[in-house]
Amino acid sequence: MPPSRLLLLSFSLLFTVLSPAADDYQPGPDSKPQEGVPKGDVLKFEFKSSKIFPGTVRDYWLYVPKQYTPDTPACVHVNQDGIQNLAPVVFDNLIAKKEIPVLIGVFVMHGRVPASDPATQLDRFNRSVEYDGLGENYARFILEELLPAVEKIVLPDGRPIRLSHNGNDRSIGGSSSGAIAAFTAAWERPEAFSRVFSSIGTYVDQRGGNDYPVMIRKAEPKALRVFLQDGSNDANGTGGNWFLANNEMLSALEFAGYESNHVWGDGGHNGKHATAIFPDAMRWLWKDWPKAVTKGVGSKAPVMEVLGAGSEWQLVGEGYGFTEGPAVNAKGEVFFTDIPNSRIHKVGLDGKVSVFAENTGKANGLMFGPDGRLFACASGNKQIVAYDEAAKMTVIAEGIDSNDLCIGLNGNLYVTDPPHKQVWLIKPNGEKSVVDTNDKSGIAFPNGLRLTPDQSLLLVADMRGQFIWSYHIEADGTLSAKQPYHHLRIPDGLMESGADGMTLDTKGRLYVATHAGIQFCDQAGRVNGIIAKPQRKWLANVVFGGANFDELYACNGDKVFKRKTQVKGVRSADATIKPEKPRL
Repeated sequence: MPPSRLLLLSFSLLFTVLSPAADDYQPGPDSKPQEGVPKGDVLKFEFKSSKIFPGTVRDYWLYVPKQYTPDTPACVHVNQDGIQNLAPVVFDNLIAKKEIPVLIGVFVMHGRVPASDPATQLDRFNRSVEYDGLGENYARFILEELLPAVEKIVLPDGRPIRLSHNGNDRSIGGSSSGAIAAFTAAWERPEAFSRVFSSIGTYVDQRGGNDYPVMIRKAEPKALRVFLQDGSNDANGTGGNWFLANNEMLSALEFAGYESNHVWGDGGHNGKHATAIFPDAMRWLWKDWPKAVTKGVGSKAPVMEVLGAGSEWQLVGEGYGFTEGPAVNAKGEVFFTDIPNSRIHKVGLDGKVSVFAENTGKANGLMFGPDGRLFACASGNKQIVAYDEAAKMTVIAEGIDSNDLCIGLNGNLYVTDPPHKQVWLIKPNGEKSVVDTNDKSGIAFPNGLRLTPDQSLLLVADMRGQFIWSYHIEADGTLSAKQPYHHLRIPDGLMESGADGMTLDTKGRLYVATHAGIQFCDQAGRVNGIIAKPQRKWLANVVFGGANFDELYACNGDKVFKRKTQVKGVRSADATIKPEKPRL
């Protein structure tokens, strides 16, 4: 293939009349059997025991190079839609030249549910469900079902199959819907797949794949290396324009600092071009191995303005029943609750965790008031309580099914009551009243709540909805101008955001614990970035702590984590701050 065919297609060509596609791409020497090169084995199997996609059956093929020995777990390449791109021959040649590591290829078809009577009934074909669908189901199928089955195989010559479980040792690829399936598997599980080959990828609206360019720009960068191939005469249908969508993917990957490469041509929706460039793509995907794939280098994503380079989650404490309610005192020490065990823990500035209070009535949300006391939702006792520095407890109010609370400089305390869909106001004199009751058009499950840095607005999370609601605070503490304001992202397949606890920084950005991760919004209510969860469990709450208030703490299931940031948190117990006006 002439080198000129590998030149990038200028974006200006997108708006000119293109000549008919030659589409005459031919495989090169690396895609043809070569004399003296050891030939690997290709074996066919059937998989029909999926619980993730119940009732499905599918064929898959296993490529095992002659150089493979079970002494060392092998690298892995997974490909959708079976064997494509003359991959076994390419692998033979590149492994022999030591241009890629010794790897085992797993080539799997999509599932189908066989009809009871094939003569009169049609199988249910799962290709679009599995491949075009977003979310983690297909990645789970590969990781939890297919690859474990592969590792049970013993080759005819007696060699057992041993696969590396390190994502840096794994690549995944496919074409069309198989390409977006590969990207989705790596996107959802970057710790399991670091290298992606995407040919004529279907990043259009088949099942929401057109969202990826925006998601890539907003989400915390992942350690992925992505190779894209497409042609200017690719499909153009109801879901979108495939070639334009692939250009959007490339632009987003470059914006967010991913290791990305691409080859555009003039081909159509077929595998000719991909087969021709597959050897070079594999060389690039595996270059510098076993050096780890990098992430976020030169990223322009707003999430990196918050985190900075090198920021990673660090474990603070573990072994709790369920962590919630992180709050920070004036020193920067962080307190959090372990609800099932009815305890409040303290994280000192030295990082050590100690028990601050026992028998807390299953305390949930926490916040420090302007008088230095720690206020808590003693949910099990239907009380609002306050603790002094010696952990002596005082009852502030009773008879409230509380979840979370916040308190302003004036001592007014707001509490969410999810069972009754209410927000309460408790004044410094103990007087309490309901200041918002939600009907069918309101908040389905009021959860976390916080004051803006200037304390003019109350923000309330709806765990079972999509929005953070904003209220104007009147002089007497009552609420007005209620509006669904901050527009959160909901992961594909879910019906609610899971919005729980929240915190803010000095710029007025709101950080919300959600199913998708820690979503942070500007003052105009737009999600600017999404910080990844520390672990795949319920993300309950977040707060800025540490001596400089530049460490983001997260209560995530049974553990508490923290990470360094380039921004600083704000406490409602301190002097108010009027943030800069947002760009509208």
